[in-house]
Amino acid sequence: MAKREWEWCRDNPVSRVSLEKGSTKRDRWLMEDEEARLLDACPSWLRELVVFALHSGMRLGEILSLTWAGVELFRRTATVFESKNGERRTVPLNHTVMALLTEKVKVRHIKTALVFPSLAGTRLDPNHLRRALRPAMAKAGIVNCHFHDLRHTFATRLVQSGVDLYKVQRLLGHKSPMMTQRYAHHYPESLRDGVEILDRPSHRDTKMTTVLRVSESAVLEVVEKLVGDTGIEPVASSV
Repeated sequence: MAKREWEWCRDNPVSRVSLEKGSTKRDRWLMEDEEARLLDACPSWLRELVVFALHSGMRLGEILSLTWAGVELFRRTATVFESKNGERRTVPLNHTVMALLTEKVKVRHIKTALVFPSLAGTRLDPNHLRRALRPAMAKAGIVNCHFHDLRHTFATRLVQSGVDLYKVQRLLGHKSPMMTQRYAHHYPESLRDGVEILDRPSHRDTKMTTVLRVSESAVLEVVEKLVGDTGIEPVASSV
């Protein structure tokens, strides 16, 4: 501002100062048993939000701002009219979310178009939601977990199931794949198939085994033909 708007200086001396390294990125997602305990500990209104976040990957602000105008039950999609990066995107919905929305549309609030409103029909306060989530987490015995980690869980489960990273990027609404990789975690068991592939016989060994089997069959055919022509029993070989 001093350089561009106030014209106090021609250069920014701070640009030559090295920035300190930031804190380590969060690496937290819910295991399946943790999810089950959390859903049991949540009140009904909070449980709906947790399930929706786990199965849609949408940000908290996007969920709280979602309106019925953006939900198409026939196409099984939800449209985020303005995401964090200012773009509009459409998110496909799975059967779990569809079942949740199908029940909610039957008892939707008459004073608002919001899908997840407060009892008064207003937009839920994110801070109120976080305050309600903390005792549910404590009751479920889950530590160091925030609502945004449900989005981490969504991405992690997709990657661990073999979903293409580009698809995960599109579902999360990221512009860069580097951002998506922050959410795509692996645990040791999901990486096991990467090392177990080394236990399998190589293509070269398999091909050589096939050649040997073919050669053995050819030799046996010749021996059988000789036996048939001469009537002499072949001597057993130790090879």
